[in-house]
Amino acid sequence: MILSPSMLSADFSMLGKQIKEIEESGAQWLHIDVMDGIFVPNISFGACVYKSIRKVTNLFFDVHLMITKPERYIKDFVNAGADLITIHAEATENPEKAIALIHSCGKKAGIAINPDTSTSKIKPYLNMVDMVLVMSVFPGHGGQKYIESVNPKITEIRKITGPDFLIEVDGGIKKENVKSVIDCGANVIVAGSAIFNDDIKASVKGMFDAV
Repeated sequence: MILSPSMLSADFSMLGKQIKEIEESGAQWLHIDVMDGIFVPNISFGACVYKSIRKVTNLFFDVHLMITKPERYIKDFVNAGADLITIHAEATENPEKAIALIHSCGKKAGIAINPDTSTSKIKPYLNMVDMVLVMSVFPGHGGQKYIESVNPKITEIRKITGPDFLIEVDGGIKKENVKSVIDCGANVIVAGSAIFNDDIKASVKGMFDAV
């Protein structure tokens, strides 16, 4: 399992310290949510913030663009230090073009779907991307409950892509349910509020121990 703690749940007054704890805890990735207030109702921080974080960590930057027409900002996040950039199938008229742009910048590309989006929306692009992100909550807010109805989607994608393909699941995952998500076929887990709390290292350990 790859654990990708969601920076959206971090305390930004001590961001450098918390990222160091994440790094020391054994989590491999850092999940970076980008929200534009259009595709999702909230707004998060832009590329300039993530560029400053890149200076203090070697964690793999898992950038999740929850923005309309993401192709407009892909190069900004490449320049900010992204290692993988995921775009939403629902947010662009030309996913193939956006995926190609990410790859042309030498970065890995992912495609995401919301809980109410059919897997048919992403099937044409599965052989083009390095990862699929299945949202298990509706994007834009932290702390939501895991939506169980996405589990068959995870299993379906795993059957299509084979055992080694990256399938990330984001939303409502904690140590009590992480094993069931892995059992469905996920191998990359995003967790926010379950990780960024009073004891980050213990929370990361708890997630790994639960699998």
